[in-house]
Amino acid sequence: MARATGFTVIRGGRLLAAGQVRAKPTDILVRGDSILEVGRPGLAAPPDAVVVDAKGMLLHPGLVNSHMHGHGNLGKGLGDKWTLELLLTAAPWIGGNRTLEDKYLGTLIGAIEMVMKGCTAAYDMTVEFPAPTPEGIEASARAYADVGMRAVVAPMVADFSFFEAIPGLMDALPPALRKEAERFRLAPYKATLAALKKVLHKWSLDPDLVRPAVAPTIPHHCSDAFLAGCDKLAREYGVGMQSHVQESKVQVIAGRKLWGTTQTAHLDSLGMLGPHFTLAHGVWLDGDDMRRVADHGASIAHNPGSNMRLGNGLADMRAMLDLKINVGLGTDGASSADNLNMYEALRLASFVSKTQGPDTARWVSTEEALIAATEGSAKALGFGDSIGRIEKGRKADIVFLDLGHPNWLPLNNATNQIVHVEDGTAVHSVMIGGRFVVRDRKLTGIDLGAIAKKVETARARLEKANAGNKRLFERLAPAVNSFCPGMAREPYHIDRFGGGHHDHHHQH
Repeated sequence: MARATGFTVIRGGRLLAAGQVRAKPTDILVRGDSILEVGRPGLAAPPDAVVVDAKGMLLHPGLVNSHMHGHGNLGKGLGDKWTLELLLTAAPWIGGNRTLEDKYLGTLIGAIEMVMKGCTAAYDMTVEFPAPTPEGIEASARAYADVGMRAVVAPMVADFSFFEAIPGLMDALPPALRKEAERFRLAPYKATLAALKKVLHKWSLDPDLVRPAVAPTIPHHCSDAFLAGCDKLAREYGVGMQSHVQESKVQVIAGRKLWGTTQTAHLDSLGMLGPHFTLAHGVWLDGDDMRRVADHGASIAHNPGSNMRLGNGLADMRAMLDLKINVGLGTDGASSADNLNMYEALRLASFVSKTQGPDTARWVSTEEALIAATEGSAKALGFGDSIGRIEKGRKADIVFLDLGHPNWLPLNNATNQIVHVEDGTAVHSVMIGGRFVVRDRKLTGIDLGAIAKKVETARARLEKANAGNKRLFERLAPAVNSFCPGMAREPYHIDRFGGGHHDHHHQH
């Protein structure tokens, strides 16, 4: 999309800043893609400025999704009682046989869902099997550009398959299944690093809108040489890095078996933690892990919905914030959380913290949740200085909520209501970089009906193409689902499971 030019003045809206009870009547002057002035109603504007009437609207900074997976959108809703490890086993079924068109289309429907639900930027960890390709990553990046949404597109890479990465899992499979699981072998790491370098080197999209990053999938899915190679590339090209770190208890136990330490301590020993690094999930981080993250100025992408959906537990956002760690919020992917609704992530971030004990002083406030979903996530994306707030000099990424919608009748406390009440249904219009990508509840420049037809055609074709992968998943699932929960029952010095009764049943 071409950049917005000229002046726009937004008049008559009420501006919500985190922590405010009453959103104040405010006018906003935009030049090109950036905010030139934020001021009182009647703010002076050049005579040729386009006037946007925001009467009856609440304006808030675009929400920023610090962790999701664009490749997963065509696989939404395919599973229910899946642990993270079952989800990884299902990957060839729910994500297999994707054409270039599928990669574009899948990413596109996620971008559309996000902008229609008030999210203006996302950190997308996308995957291609057996290794990333410049065309595949470019197709995903183009989908965001076509919607007009900001994104960091990070090819997810590893050199061990899930079955090779979990100590003892391959041996626990019956011999016939072991042979089948060997088909999931990934490309040798040097080939993957070369492919990654090509992606970074050939990047042609406007980095103000869509930029690349590097995503070593999960630390124990990568050899140390491969992790070091990813780190070197990220530093050479000045891009960010994100990895799933201590998302599940199985991952923590796996790390301990492999390195005698946590994944975080291992990454630290390789010199990989820093302000450019984001740890996704971090459910099973203990105090030492968190202090390492804090010391290096790394970020954590907190995904409360996915953490519950996959049975990984309840991350301790309060402890992270107490250590001054930058925390962003995310939805995770459409096959691990099944929607990409950042308003829901806000609500769950607040709710999860409030289930973790009776001490209200330790609960995450609505203000803290909102800061995480805007400024915190923006920083994790590497967009920290340009988005996340509505103020002079930042990009004009602004969501317009309809105050006549039942969610906002009455308007008692804007911050509480955006976190605890808003669910995306009051989103009226969404501006990104001074341009409307959603106007009066409709996408601009995208024909949703035509896309729906393409999606259905792709779904039907993929269902057939992946029938064999689905059958293989059904054969592998029982073995994975007895081995991995067994690992998760091993004692560990912190407990992030809800309810506290998880170990009393099914002791084998």
